[in-house]
Amino acid sequence: MTALTDRTDDRWDDGLIARSRPRATDDDWPATGDDEGDEALVRAVSGAGSDGGKAPAPPPSPEAQALRVRLEALRQLIGLSRTRILDGKTLAEAGRVLDEAAARRGLSAQHTVVAIAGATGSGKSTLFNSLAGVQISETGLRRPTTAAPIACSWSDGAAGLLDRLEIPGRLRRRPRETSEAEALRGMVLVDLPDLDSAVGAHRDHVDRVLALVDAVVWVVDPEKYADAVLHERYLRPLAGHAEVTFVVLNQVDRLPGEAADLVLDDLRRLLDDDGIALGEHDEPGATVLGISALTGEGVGELRELLGQFTQEKGAATRRISADVDKAAARLRPLYVADGHAGPEIGEAARAEFEDRLAEAVGAYAAGLAAERAWRRNAGKACGTPWLRLWRWYESRRSPRSLAGLAALAAIGRSPLAPEAPVEEEVTARQRVEQAVRTVADEAVLGLPDPWAQAVRETAVRGAGGLPEALDEIAVTLGAAVTLPSVKPPRPSWWPAAVLAQAAMTLLQIYGGLWLVGQIAGVLEPSLMPPVLLMVAGIVGGPLVEWACSIGARGPARRYGQDAERRLRQAAAGCGRARVLEPVAAELLRYREVREQYATVAKLSTTRQ
Repeated sequence: MTALTDRTDDRWDDGLIARSRPRATDDDWPATGDDEGDEALVRAVSGAGSDGGKAPAPPPSPEAQALRVRLEALRQLIGLSRTRILDGKTLAEAGRVLDEAAARRGLSAQHTVVAIAGATGSGKSTLFNSLAGVQISETGLRRPTTAAPIACSWSDGAAGLLDRLEIPGRLRRRPRETSEAEALRGMVLVDLPDLDSAVGAHRDHVDRVLALVDAVVWVVDPEKYADAVLHERYLRPLAGHAEVTFVVLNQVDRLPGEAADLVLDDLRRLLDDDGIALGEHDEPGATVLGISALTGEGVGELRELLGQFTQEKGAATRRISADVDKAAARLRPLYVADGHAGPEIGEAARAEFEDRLAEAVGAYAAGLAAERAWRRNAGKACGTPWLRLWRWYESRRSPRSLAGLAALAAIGRSPLAPEAPVEEEVTARQRVEQAVRTVADEAVLGLPDPWAQAVRETAVRGAGGLPEALDEIAVTLGAAVTLPSVKPPRPSWWPAAVLAQAAMTLLQIYGGLWLVGQIAGVLEPSLMPPVLLMVAGIVGGPLVEWACSIGARGPARRYGQDAERRLRQAAAGCGRARVLEPVAAELLRYREVREQYATVAKLSTTRQ
């Protein structure tokens, strides 16, 4: 396309410069910053009236307030997810939506930027000129005709918006001032290059501007209204932007009879197939109508619709909201999976995890060993002296008692088997790893893949030093209750039992001495009394020992259970600190971001 500033034909001079305010050149138009539109923008941003006494800007609409909440939720969502979501491309797209929303909301809220897009020969430039009331965009048979975006603004204050679209000053124009133009005050119309242009730079212009404008007028013709490029590359991906979409069938003057209605019906069918809601019967959606930019048929209706659309001043909010909807749809696989209401570590999973850790440290075996140690100590204290003497003799024959070796073997640390600790260590490590995998699998139920992976990685990191920590617990606490050198506490009745056993022993000794005295002739012969005393001592000693063993069962069992409980609690505390609490914190973070996602996607947590 030839440069607009190089043309000197009279038809390009008419209407290109705004008559309401004199300007030296076209390039001076966008540089003005003290106009009415900019003042309105300042008032809208500051929320207060100007020094000139003008009324303050109206409060934001409910749609704008809801959008602000969604954008803030999206910002927090991205911040909480950066270190946990593997799909950086999707997060980057959401971040771009935030950046573009912030850029648009920082510019004039009194203007609506509408782009006219279409394929080659659809007549979009003719429609652009018809709406402007003057020939601004070049038309003709040569293709492509429009090489760069051209803008036409119906009011001042749109310089920032056009700078954002990267439209230079030489391509910014003003419409002819008529009564019809007054209805479009606040609109900025942009004529785009052909979306199916053979020149790649032209298509890049189209893609860039379409991502930034507030609304789009798609111009189709009877020959290309079903073009695959238009529907698959543009309309279908923008199906969620139906409320800021106009689809006009141009050149209806070429269709005879009822052919125009038939083509419009087929166009509506195609749009419905693309997922675009149609704004019919007072429902929100895309506007579809037939026009002829060449003859003016339907252009007045389109101008009226665009004027009403512009005066509502809600196009920017709707466009950003649609962009957020699209970003939320792309983010959904990262935050929602299988419709589960929310992951958590159940009590059953926690109990199973603690049981596996207790098994790894040998809590049950240590409890049994502690119970045997308590009963063994009771037997030493309450047994007959002759049995105790025999046990002492046996302990002197070997470096350790068999009971002590059994106690050590119970926790997998017998010194008689050097290979056993290595094998037990491997088994314990496997048990710990299995316990961590099981609780992680339970925790990630209902989580999307990225967060499930984050939870598993957290569990694995926490389990890194867990086997060693459990080994230390097993050595310190387990040995404290199983080694023979450790004396369990004695109940209050033990001294009485010891005295009773001593009395039985004294009876045996006294009866024996009495018999010896009789045999030696020192004492008078009387066989029955000393025999009865000896029999009483001999029988009473085992009876006392048996009674003590019966009485020791309960305390021994409680002592063993207490030892097992202490080991279980120590192992469970270690597992909670290293695995369960970090995993629970990760799940809490996920629930937080899922709530933020629910706000972004306008969903309730029950619907997820």
